[in-house]
Amino acid sequence: MPALPYESSSVDLSFSLLARQNAQPQPTQTQQLLTPNHTQVVTLVVASVYVVVIAILWHIPILSWLLYPFKLLTVGFHEMSHAIAGLLTCAKIHSIELDPDEGGATQMSGGVSWITLPAGYLGSSFIGGCLIACGFDIVASKIACLVLAVFFLFTLWWARRNWLSWILIIGMSGLIVLFWLVHNSVALRFFVLFIGVMSCMYVLWDVIDDTIARKVNTSDASQFAHVCGCCPSQVWGFFWLLIAFLFFAAAIIIGIVAFKEDDAQQQSAAGTFLPSPFH
Repeated sequence: MPALPYESSSVDLSFSLLARQNAQPQPTQTQQLLTPNHTQVVTLVVASVYVVVIAILWHIPILSWLLYPFKLLTVGFHEMSHAIAGLLTCAKIHSIELDPDEGGATQMSGGVSWITLPAGYLGSSFIGGCLIACGFDIVASKIACLVLAVFFLFTLWWARRNWLSWILIIGMSGLIVLFWLVHNSVALRFFVLFIGVMSCMYVLWDVIDDTIARKVNTSDASQFAHVCGCCPSQVWGFFWLLIAFLFFAAAIIIGIVAFKEDDAQQQSAAGTFLPSPFH
């Protein structure tokens, strides 16, 4: 009786397909870590939209006021970074001031100037990078906001006579609390992501504007060039710009590698860490 040719060919075909699948190159662990999932792709798209919107609003006179409080917040990061570097180098911090023209100043005595001067730009770009990385995850965004709260308290202490700092920090704290409480804090991570993107973009634009496009004698880079005496301010500005770009790129990579949970998993985890009472 003619029997098994068909069954034999089916088995051979199955083994052939299995062998072909096994022969195909499998993604390495590094490739798997660096490949964004759907939730991370959404985060990257939102961050890209933030970049475009910020760049557009920045140059439209009336609409640029929408960015005004976030520009001041970035200036606050800048001055706070000066103050932290001063503390780490045994300086005495007298005051932090923000002014309505998007400027700021940190008054200190002592410290190591070749550390405290670049700390403004590098520190605020580092803070922005950390916030971008945390913006990939809800729990990480909550932790970032708790750290920001500590920064805000120090800033209020050093800027206790500066009314603009009080208005800015109270307003930002109110937004953080609002987004924390709404819908399992999902909106909070996108708010943290926005602040991070805004901080990094402000640093990049400010470094280019103050040191590369035009030389401002009172800029941090000019003062640093005077202290070092080896390179003009444009060289230091370009060097700081490269570091800021590296912080931005590293933040994206860290966010993709470290936070692989999808949106549902993030909301579940957020429900166990200082959960919002509103769902």
